[in-house]
Amino acid sequence: MPTEITPTPRVLGLILAGGKGERLYPLTHERSKPAVPFGGKYRIIDFVLSNFVNSGIHSIYILVQYMSQSMIEYLRSSWRTVGLTRDQFITVVPPQMRLGEMWYRGTADAVRQNLNLIRDFEPDFVAVFGADHIYRMDIGQMMRYHIEKEADITVATIPVALKQASSFGIVDVDSKGRITGFLEKPADPRPMPGDPARTLASMGNYIFSTEILCRILSEHSAQTPSFDFGASILPHVQKTLKVFAYDFSANVLPGIKPYEEKGYWRDVGTVAAYYDANMDILGARPRFNLNNRRWFVHSGRYDGPPAKVLDGSLSNCIIGDGCFIRNASIKNSILGRGVHVHDGAVIEDSIIMDFCKVRSEARIRRAIIDRFNDLPPRESIGHNAAKDAERFFVDSAGIVVLPRGKTASQ
Repeated sequence: MPTEITPTPRVLGLILAGGKGERLYPLTHERSKPAVPFGGKYRIIDFVLSNFVNSGIHSIYILVQYMSQSMIEYLRSSWRTVGLTRDQFITVVPPQMRLGEMWYRGTADAVRQNLNLIRDFEPDFVAVFGADHIYRMDIGQMMRYHIEKEADITVATIPVALKQASSFGIVDVDSKGRITGFLEKPADPRPMPGDPARTLASMGNYIFSTEILCRILSEHSAQTPSFDFGASILPHVQKTLKVFAYDFSANVLPGIKPYEEKGYWRDVGTVAAYYDANMDILGARPRFNLNNRRWFVHSGRYDGPPAKVLDGSLSNCIIGDGCFIRNASIKNSILGRGVHVHDGAVIEDSIIMDFCKVRSEARIRRAIIDRFNDLPPRESIGHNAAKDAERFFVDSAGIVVLPRGKTASQ
């Protein structure tokens, strides 16, 4: 008797990459939040894209909006956008204004304005994910959960401490994982079942059965300034549809080291959160180890030379390709590609992005220097709070941020 073969579900990925990232200013002065560099060689969007590709989802539309040119150029030069078949593609989709002369007005509206793409592709399921978080995830495990529960909608969730709940959309679930309530940034959330100290926060990642997604976006009114899945859709459909919470902390990936933080996920929406997430990849036992050969985070190609260190003192650093370091001291820091650091310079607890120059005897501490900056000799950043505040942007956590420099200076 022949073995019954279960057909592979047809999945379309929609990545929402149009956020302004206002709280991440000035790193988002000339780019959208998902296009911000991270970890010396990546952009933030590389993490969700890698999750899709590593999970075997190769049909991907990226919905962009604000300051999208940097993102478009990066994807064009760094990611293979077409594959061997017509169902293998990574396509950037700016607002088409098919429903009127308007920008995307929220996550649900962005998908609603592109329902034609979904209908043309005819998927069984649609995975709608955000593009501005740092994490690794096997989306296939969430997909299997969605199918096993016979869910209409599955929301990726992560346990957070009750005191952090006011920063997230919080879901209430029953003993079977079905969502019974959804509150956006509640002041007094209820704890998750069996864990009085934590509650379940939405990660902004969803799997929809296609028919359900098309129906609810066609039926629900979008005549509001903001039309989001979290605030506008989920609170109203959880009583009539089968909406389940997928616990991201149960996601198991190959190659994870025992010392890594289980279920690592960071919303890098502020300068302090972005800085801390970068620092999390440093050290001998990092919270988030990027050296995982069984689940690579893919990134842009750089054809420059290898890093070159003539002399100096380096401790707990990430040094990108093409860097040139001569008689400098660098500690607890991340250098992007093509950074030049000259004699006597001292860099501590900082992030120096691609193609910056740090001239002789410059001193940098607890700072983020965006790409293409040229710091003069004996420059001092991070050593005098009053002077830093007069010249630069200083985050409430005391982190000094220099916006992107001029490309022509390189």
